[in-house]
This record gives sequence, structure tokens and C-alpha cells, in this order.
Amino acid sequence: MSGGVDSAVAAARARDAGHDVTGVHLALARNPQTFRTGARGCCTLEDSRDARRAADVIGIPFYVWDMAEEFHDSVVDDFVNEYAAGRTPNPCLRCNEKIKFAAVLDRAVALGFDAVVTGHHARLGADGLLRRSVDLPKDQSYVLAVLTRQQLDRAIFPLGDSTKERVRAEAAERGLAVADKPDSHDICFISDGDTRGFLESRLGSAPGDIVDGRTGERLGTHNGAYGFTIGQRKGLDLRVPAADGRPRYVLSITPVSNTVTVGPREDLLVDVVSADRPIWHDPASEVDCEVQLRAHGEVVGASVSVTGDALVATLRSPARGVAAGQAIVAYRPDPDGDIVLGSATIAEGIRSDAGALVAEQAATRA
Repeated sequence: MSGGVDSAVAAARARDAGHDVTGVHLALARNPQTFRTGARGCCTLEDSRDARRAADVIGIPFYVWDMAEEFHDSVVDDFVNEYAAGRTPNPCLRCNEKIKFAAVLDRAVALGFDAVVTGHHARLGADGLLRRSVDLPKDQSYVLAVLTRQQLDRAIFPLGDSTKERVRAEAAERGLAVADKPDSHDICFISDGDTRGFLESRLGSAPGDIVDGRTGERLGTHNGAYGFTIGQRKGLDLRVPAADGRPRYVLSITPVSNTVTVGPREDLLVDVVSADRPIWHDPASEVDCEVQLRAHGEVVGASVSVTGDALVATLRSPARGVAAGQAIVAYRPDPDGDIVLGSATIAEGIRSDAGALVAEQAATRA
């Protein structure tokens, strides 16, 4: 129970369904005062109190589990290390994978519980397959797609058949004070919302160059390549204006040379995505499906092939802003809710005409 409306209603519905429910709030901060207070994040002192009050209203036992060390090692350190390696991680996905459905589930099973119930907006069908929520804008199947079959078998998502509006209304009907509590959107362990400042405090200042992806021209400098992500437009502080006057975007990040490469928007387009460490649920290793390349990102048609520890998706239409470190999640359209076929961690986005582009760049420089 995070202290929000979703997990409170999920707990109440699980109890109404006849389960023997115990509410658990996760203490994830080594020093709770370093996490923000107020309603903008999760993992706050207020959240733990809100969760306890909700459990009292529902009428279930309530405990706080200290998982600060596990969270720091598996989520916070991973976040910093991924940015240092030039990738863009998703800490919510990593928290689901390493904390809520690994560390928490392992402890719960050891204590005799059968499953972990959460307030995620996603569905598990009678066939055991993970599906999108009926409330598509709130759908969270993307950040759950990293779960294994064994983890899904011990998961319950009571909210997948309800809209967020209905969940809030139900919370009010049940007398839960969190009915109108705002959703959290920020990274919970960055207290002021300044991701670049957070990373600099841990990785230090590392000046480097910003270069033009087509000409190799030095356009500016930066204090750390970790402060950028693929597709970024703002905050580049370029000292040399583009000849055509158009804005430029981050195309790639190279930690070895500490270089950030930028270029026009069309150079962001890729039509092949290579990914590692797939978690695949479909019996077929080659499928025509739809893929989502970022949380709440657009969905595009693709042909996906899974071989060993690699996944390759050939997109039917090019996509922009494909960042290493994010997840690619494959879905099969279904009238009862799009089915998650599997996921993998993006290694790179590739232009199938890359050879022609390289030749064009060489001719331009000549």
C-alpha cells in the first residue's frame, strides 16, 4: 500500500473477494527526510501515514517493511549506473522487477502468503496473460511487462477493469481519505525533481563536447553526458546556430568519449530496434505484433524475432526518440485487451538505410 488511492482500493477489493489481506507499506528511503514531502511523490512520510489510515478504514492488518537497502542497490544505483553508461533507465519498471515482485514477493511467500496485490492499472485474464487496463491513458502494463511467468502467477491486479475515475469514486464511497489524493508523477528518490542535479551530485562534473552528427562540427560543451537523453531538445545550450535555423535534438550519447551528438529531427528516425534480456511469454519466437518503446509512448506495428538473449523488432513505420535502457514491450491486439507478449531492454535503435546515410554524410564533409 503506497499511500495512494489505487493501492487502497485494490486492498479493499481483495478483502471483499474473500482473501485474507494484510497491508504492507514499503519504507524505501535510507533517510526518509531526503524524500520529498507532500503529495507530489511516493515513498514519503505522509504516504506511510495515509496507507495506515486506509488500512484502518478497510479493516486489515498493516505493517511497514524496511526495504531501503534493497531499493538503493537495485533501483537507485541502477538508475545512476545506467545514465553513466549513456542509457535512459525506467526506475518504476526496475522497482517492479527487483522490489515489488521479487524482494517483496519472496518475503511474502516465505511468510505464508500466496500473492502480492497491487493497485497497478493492468489486467490478468483467466488465461494468466497480462493485458492492458480498460483505462488506456492509465494503463501500466508497460512497466509490468518485465515480470516473469512465475511472478505473474503470484500477482493480483484488482483495478484493471476500472477507470481511474471509477476508482476514485469508489474510494470516496468507502470513506477513504485518499480518494482525491493527486497521482505521483516524479521519480520518488529525487526529492526536488532535478534529475540532472541528482546525477551530478553522484557522478561529478565531466565536461565534454556536443557535436553535429552530420558534419562532426563542435557546437558546444556540457558538464556531463549523463544529463542528456535521446530525443532531447531543450537545455542543449548550443553556441553555433543551425545553418537552416531548425532546432536540433540529441541523437546519441557516447560515454567513452563523453560526447553528445545532435542533429535535425529526421535523424532521430529508426526502423529497427535491437534489445537484450527478453522476457518472452508467447510460444512463437517470431510474431507480427505491436510494440511500445517508452512508457505512455506511441504504439507501432512491428515484426519481432526473439533468439536467445536478443530481441529484434523491425518497425512498420519509423519511430523517434528510441533510447537505450528503456523497455520495448510487444503486444498482441485483442478485443478483451491487448495482450503482453513480452519485453526486453533496448540496446539501440537502427536506421535500415544507415549505410546510405553514412555515404551521404561523407560526401557532405568532402
